[in-house]
Amino acid sequence: MLRWKDVLIYAKYSNPEPTYRQEKTEKAWQQVLTPAQFRVLRQKGTEPPYRNAYCRLYEPGIYVCAGCGNLLFSASEKYHAISGWPSFTQPITKSAVIYIFDSSFRMQRIEVQCNVCDGHLGHVFPDGPEPSGLRYCINSESLIKIDPPRNEI
Repeated sequence: MLRWKDVLIYAKYSNPEPTYRQEKTEKAWQQVLTPAQFRVLRQKGTEPPYRNAYCRLYEPGIYVCAGCGNLLFSASEKYHAISGWPSFTQPITKSAVIYIFDSSFRMQRIEVQCNVCDGHLGHVFPDGPEPSGLRYCINSESLIKIDPPRNEI
């Protein structure tokens, strides 16, 4: 389980190695992403709070990167944070995301990016529920929810 000190260590020293990489030109990204996805994932935009696809969705499933399909978060780690964006307590694996110090808008934050395509996902904060105390505040536009595999009898 990741905690705030782990996030800070990753951001300061070295992020986990990705399982694979996906790199494209900005023009290629524009061809495969919607304008809203491109603004969030490639230009580090933020969608409006509460008016997004996954803010109030709590059904089982897996959330993947809208850019590359990398597995990012499990719905079992999603919770109602009253932040206006989907919030999770942990990524699906330690190597799913990377952490970058972000001092934009005169704030000190930790940005969360996809570890496969470097797409902007959102930010992580140390004000989440126990036991991790983490709140991954993620833009819906950077995610696609997929249903869990059905067990066939």
